[in-house]
Amino acid sequence: MLSGINKSNKLDFIAKELQETEKNNNIRQLKAICPQDGVTIVKNGKSLINFSSNDYLGLSKHPSLMLASQNYTKQYGTGSTASRLVTGTYDIHEKLEQKLAKVCGKEAALLFNTGFQANTTIIPSLVDQKSLVLCDRLVHNSILQGIFLSKARWKRYQHNDLSHLERLLKKAVLQGYNRILIVTETVFSMEGDRSDVDGLIQLSQQYNTLLYLDDAHALGIMGEKGMGLTANKSGIDISLGTFGKAIGSFGAFITTSKLIRDYLINCCPGFIYTTALPPAVIGSIDAAIDLVPSLDQERTYLGGRIDYLQNQLINLGYKVCNSISPIIPVIIGDEEKALNLSQYLETNGILATAIRPPTVPKNTARIRFVLSSKHQPEQINYLISLLKQYHES
Repeated sequence: MLSGINKSNKLDFIAKELQETEKNNNIRQLKAICPQDGVTIVKNGKSLINFSSNDYLGLSKHPSLMLASQNYTKQYGTGSTASRLVTGTYDIHEKLEQKLAKVCGKEAALLFNTGFQANTTIIPSLVDQKSLVLCDRLVHNSILQGIFLSKARWKRYQHNDLSHLERLLKKAVLQGYNRILIVTETVFSMEGDRSDVDGLIQLSQQYNTLLYLDDAHALGIMGEKGMGLTANKSGIDISLGTFGKAIGSFGAFITTSKLIRDYLINCCPGFIYTTALPPAVIGSIDAAIDLVPSLDQERTYLGGRIDYLQNQLINLGYKVCNSISPIIPVIIGDEEKALNLSQYLETNGILATAIRPPTVPKNTARIRFVLSSKHQPEQINYLISLLKQYHES
């Protein structure tokens, strides 16, 4: 006879967790929308201006991406049908990787299915129980999950504080780790601010560490010709980019050395054991990478709108993170108040999702406004007018 087993309902722990989450105003539900164009959607039959999407350049609706996706499907079919090491490496996968390496000024590139998958599987391939990982306090959850899976020792340095990072490095090099990995984001997904890439490279070289930079939110809108903040920079062992944000598609990739690429092909489970990206997705990515370098005018316009909205919010008295990206978070603090503001905006034709713990630290619930080059001045001014009315009330 089995002993020690909880004889109550085996799903009680799930119900209890959901009840506690709802009690704290952190319950989440899926809500379907239908995109109309680059910045408008329909939700529950109502048209809304979308200020929550990461489609920074509106490329998800660009005709050239949609046409390329259709053409690749006609030629190659709807799926890649296998992992890359079996029969899932089509010529289009290799050609895209070669193009990515070239436009980013790196030796090699390797495709992954998502940024989350890449971070959670590459990090455990680089470090182990005898290693140390040093990461920014505000890195994305996918990076943390990768660190946990690696079973390495790990420490956080204060957000964007390279002096604190160096103090940790000085201690670490004396403690006998087999390797040290520094990992952070170039643009932080919930704050919208930027890390000091050159400073990170300098510290990595000085202390002989591995350096892994997640460039997901910079790709397409920052750096030379929009190819990200890590493009054409030496001293970065692995740079991650994703295609589901400014690139307007789906998937992820890394740029790295040929040596590390070969190592990951042979030793990275998340690459080895997953079906390759489908042809339609490869086609849309390929078209976007051809298009992005020509979009300087769109990036300039977007930069102007970022400065304008951020200054207006500050003038209205809102607590705004010091963003240098299309991500402009307004810190509300209380979860219920953040939800109330989000609902007020939606009632008045604006989709702006409330971001709550545990996605962000406790007492920092926020509205994460996100701008696109497709947002028109009148749409942004309408948002500002609503926020002015709400703040005054």
